[in-house]
Amino acid sequence: MATLYTEQSKNITKTWLLMTGFLVVVIGLGWYFGFTLDLPWLLPVAVAFSLIMNVASYWWSDKIVLKMAGARPATREEFFDLYTVTENLAITAGLPMPKLYVIDDSSPNAFATGRDKEHAVVAATTGLLAILEKNELEGVVAHELAHIGNRDMLLSTVVVVLVGFVAILSDFFLRFSFSGGGDRDSKGNAILIVIGIVLAILAPIAATLIQLAISRKREFLADASGALLTRYPEGLALALEKISKSGVPVARANNATAHLYIANPFGGKTSALHKLFLTHPPVEERLAALRGMSVE
Repeated sequence: MATLYTEQSKNITKTWLLMTGFLVVVIGLGWYFGFTLDLPWLLPVAVAFSLIMNVASYWWSDKIVLKMAGARPATREEFFDLYTVTENLAITAGLPMPKLYVIDDSSPNAFATGRDKEHAVVAATTGLLAILEKNELEGVVAHELAHIGNRDMLLSTVVVVLVGFVAILSDFFLRFSFSGGGDRDSKGNAILIVIGIVLAILAPIAATLIQLAISRKREFLADASGALLTRYPEGLALALEKISKSGVPVARANNATAHLYIANPFGGKTSALHKLFLTHPPVEERLAALRGMSVE
């Protein structure tokens, strides 16, 4: 029987294969656009601009996300179980105790954020805390601590930088091409320009799909890592079942922060095509992975 250790290793491998392929495609795209327009400086300038745009949001990610979610600090007196569960699991995981926040929302959900483990935050909705048993709450908190331990905020920021880089390059290429710029265009290299236009239109869509695929792999990884932390996969599985059955969207959910939540914060069932554009794997697949493996 497959174990959670093999599931963890498999998802790490798939994530880095996706990341490597993404980097190769992005660099190739930047080179092609620069070559076609005869602008060798295009690639380094676009990289620098993407980094500048995203470094601030990464550095202050916890404050930005908490403000967007409408979260407030959780006191030990009011949320004793959340505090004790998180303290115990953080010690077990060898992580500093994250700051704890709650969101006054009846929709059951939770997320972790912060630029590193020393500045980590775990937030849960009051709806989640109201419906979970202690072992289920342990599964959810372990999942969020796994995101912190796996440095998923850093990885997601790198991916956002790459997606932003593709968008900037594509927009620049389209604007420059249609304005008649570029020496190569004036030399009659129309085929290169046409290919570049097609790439500029399709590349941002492809980049977004890769970003979402990486996000889904990190959810599988956090499930496996969290289950290893508690040694009880069924706790997280039961919690995911309760969350998915709710179907109530998080009131202040938005596309910018949707990938942070433990489950799709918009609720509802999706079509097969829509699954390509989801930040989370279908709950059924996550349950099958958790229940199909042992912790030995």
